[in-house]
Amino acid sequence: MATATARDDQRPIIIKKRKVVAGGHHGGAWKVAYADFVTAMMAFFMVMWLITAVSEEDRAAIFDYFKNPSMQDGRAPKPAPGQLGPGGASTSPINLRGGLDAPRSMDSPTPGIGAPVAPLTEKPDVETARRIAEEAERAQLESLMQQLREAIDASQALAPFKDQLLLDITPEGLRIQIVDAQNRAMFAMGSSRLQDYTDRILRELSPYLNSVPNRISLTGHTDTTPYAPQAGYTNWELSADRANAARRALEAGGLASDRIARVVGLSSSVLFDRNNPRNPINRRISLIVMTKRAEEAALRSDVPASTPPG
Repeated sequence: MATATARDDQRPIIIKKRKVVAGGHHGGAWKVAYADFVTAMMAFFMVMWLITAVSEEDRAAIFDYFKNPSMQDGRAPKPAPGQLGPGGASTSPINLRGGLDAPRSMDSPTPGIGAPVAPLTEKPDVETARRIAEEAERAQLESLMQQLREAIDASQALAPFKDQLLLDITPEGLRIQIVDAQNRAMFAMGSSRLQDYTDRILRELSPYLNSVPNRISLTGHTDTTPYAPQAGYTNWELSADRANAARRALEAGGLASDRIARVVGLSSSVLFDRNNPRNPINRRISLIVMTKRAEEAALRSDVPASTPPG
């Protein structure tokens, strides 16, 4: 027994070590593939950024360069646009000015990169610009009309005469008509002298008329009642004098004199009530806050067609 134990103690001890390979059976190949993927995505996003960051002309030039990036004269069957002739590219890797020729050289441009586009400096359509301006002007006049209506209701000076103040929007602009009532005339009988309350109405209107840049047209109207014979003084003269009296009252209320574009007397030629020509409502002052188009038409109608010789 002792001999057997000694032999067991003399046996060599064998230690097996297993070599562990990092990453298992896949190794590190996935890292290379992932790096390629990240590089490709970076390149893709760089291209997308360039497309959105450069101008249309620069974009066309870049597109043109990648069609033929060679720096040498080419002999391709299909010539490519460039400064060195058919098949050749520009004198620099990317000549941004060369892109100006790209739209002209492409046989069948398609929408997208390199397609001809309208110049950025192209002037907008004149009619469209005029229409937008007229819509904005109309909105401004409608706002002024609303302000006047609210002021008439709130003002102690104007509220009693709200039935004699008629407001509406016409093709010429915002029209404000101050009309006679059965027992409340604006002027003294057969005279251009303003009644005190009429003068107060016009003075109250002046600040509102100053709030817009539009110019003013004033028109005097009468009914068909004949004016008493008096040395050629008729309803024509009376209507013009009343329009001028209204102008003076507006200016006294603060309206700038250069805001008046026209003062006209129309006698009884334009009746408010055609069925009753002698209705007091036909005696009125019509005040129009003119649109730009109406102002141009009014001024143009007074310009002679040709300048007479001096």
